[in-house]
Amino acid sequence: MDEKTNVMRLLEQNRITYKSHRYTNTDAVSGPEVAQALGQTSEKVFKTLVTVGKSGGYFVFLIPVNHELDLKKAAKIVKEKSIEMIKVKDLLPLTGYVHGGCSPIGMKKVFPTAIDNSAETLDTFYFSAGKIGYQVEVALSDLSKILRFQLAELTID
Repeated sequence: MDEKTNVMRLLEQNRITYKSHRYTNTDAVSGPEVAQALGQTSEKVFKTLVTVGKSGGYFVFLIPVNHELDLKKAAKIVKEKSIEMIKVKDLLPLTGYVHGGCSPIGMKKVFPTAIDNSAETLDTFYFSAGKIGYQVEVALSDLSKILRFQLAELTID
């Protein structure tokens, strides 16, 4: 890989094993399209979603790209009355990332993070490397060395 993202640098600084993947020669934008471009199943590729709670706090959720976040389950996990997705225009100033290139690693601030418990069943899983067209593949156990998170059932059945 010729270009390193900040996410890759952070993983290396923390001596975390990862594989980087690029899918730049495609118009893939939706999660399932990205998974297809990577030659992976949608269950192995996760999207990073940023939400805001009724209290005004921000929360990050990672779920498989072929699923939708269950806002009620998610709110309960983070002990909020309700949560909603943040507006796209708020993503960059809040996290430092653009829509489609948002990674749970290296945001401007550390937010409470939850990962769908389906990740526990995978040897490794993929998520954004912080730039559109770049993904990193990491083991959940390795990710826990750099990111504090809880596992929970987060998707709509």
